[in-house]
Amino acid sequence: MARLKPDKRRTPSSRAWLERQINDPYVARAKREGYRSRAAFKLAEIDDKFHLLKKGARIVDLGAAPGGWSEIAARRIGASGKIVALDILDMKPIPGVEFIKLDFLDTAAPDRLKAVLGGEADVVLSDMAANATGHRQTDHLRIMALAETAAHFAREVLAPGGSFLCKVLQGGTEVALLAELKRDFASVKHIKPPASRSDSAELYLLARSFRGGAGGGADAA
Repeated sequence: MARLKPDKRRTPSSRAWLERQINDPYVARAKREGYRSRAAFKLAEIDDKFHLLKKGARIVDLGAAPGGWSEIAARRIGASGKIVALDILDMKPIPGVEFIKLDFLDTAAPDRLKAVLGGEADVVLSDMAANATGHRQTDHLRIMALAETAAHFAREVLAPGGSFLCKVLQGGTEVALLAELKRDFASVKHIKPPASRSDSAELYLLARSFRGGAGGGADAA
């Protein structure tokens, strides 16, 4: 295991993070294969198992910057598909991806997105995480709030039968979100792909077969 040289300017937490990065095989693989972030492999592993990113699909990537998930999605849906990436931050261009610098919470965002996408989405992706404060409970609540708003946006733009994939954290506060997703989707699953660090509370929620707002019961796994 590689160790950093002592540096009094680094806090213990920043030192631990840097050592984890330099020893992370997914970080090395992302550099080697030309991906923008190790997060790309999380989506790739999920898609290898659940086949969300079908050729010709219409995809939305919320909070897309720096673009790791958009890169994977663009490669897998091919030229016949369409992917629109949204973020309030700038993002360097990716072939096959249309980027809109836009806050998805803007009331006009769903209609603008559908106009650019050319209709309703087949899949809405969200790997968003709020900026960390260092306070575990606060950070948990902020990430869950993002997941809930992403789920609301997904219901506004998804076509019937569509799928929604978002990052959440373990800790119990996802109960309300799960209940909403089970009402609106036929199947809801928790997923922890191998690229998600084992010591992290990070999980992904995959909701499939959107009912188009019809409601009703659901099968969860």
